[in-house]
Amino acid sequence: MKIDLVLLLFPLCLMQGVYLGAQATEDAAAIVRKADERVRGKTSIADMTITTVRPKWTRTMEIKAWTRGADLALILVKAPAKDKGTAFLKRKKEVWNWLPTLERTIKLPPSMMSQSWMGTDFTNDDLVKESSIVEDYTHKMIGSEVVDGRDCYKIELTPKPEAAVVWGKILNWIDKKDYLQLRVEFYDEYGELTQTMIGSDLKILGGKLLPARIEMTPAGKKGHKTEIVYKLLEFDKPLADGFFTTENMTKVK
Repeated sequence: MKIDLVLLLFPLCLMQGVYLGAQATEDAAAIVRKADERVRGKTSIADMTITTVRPKWTRTMEIKAWTRGADLALILVKAPAKDKGTAFLKRKKEVWNWLPTLERTIKLPPSMMSQSWMGTDFTNDDLVKESSIVEDYTHKMIGSEVVDGRDCYKIELTPKPEAAVVWGKILNWIDKKDYLQLRVEFYDEYGELTQTMIGSDLKILGGKLLPARIEMTPAGKKGHKTEIVYKLLEFDKPLADGFFTTENMTKVK
């Protein structure tokens, strides 16, 4: 998780409301790149719960995730029992899903990246990040706003013409004091708000101050949300390239 659900930002000397020109674009891109690298670390290992809430039911999964840089990720479902052992692997732009009940490994086509991940309000792309917020989007500073009592930079991400991405636009609100992402809005290709992500419950995780709770709420669906809670997060422990293989998907615990 990482999954890219938290961004950090260094200060900019920009006047509110004035963000035109090449320098602003370069600064915004540098911010997103540095933030993405810092959150990932060289590697990360995370234990988390993902709870999906609906008007008539609630479902919780136990998840473990490993990442190395931006190109390698392995996600394992540990509970509930019926989903135990299900795994997802990302290697650069390719994503695979291991289904233990069928004893099959399936390569996910780009058309599936916008679909719900395991019945949650996150997409396949959110969890394994086939697209890159650094490489596949252009970045623009568009203002400053207060979120949950914290003064934030507001950054707009729009997809590059050649990028195969899920979202038509992303808006990020980044805390100016601690450089934490506190709010993200995701828009479809028609400019309609699709879902909103909120980061909260700031804690020291892996030696860094990060939101320990991430909540995703779909637009226009009352009583629907998905919540990620980090129980453990470690950075920069050695993970060999051979760990991130389709063969290892069936063995990892």
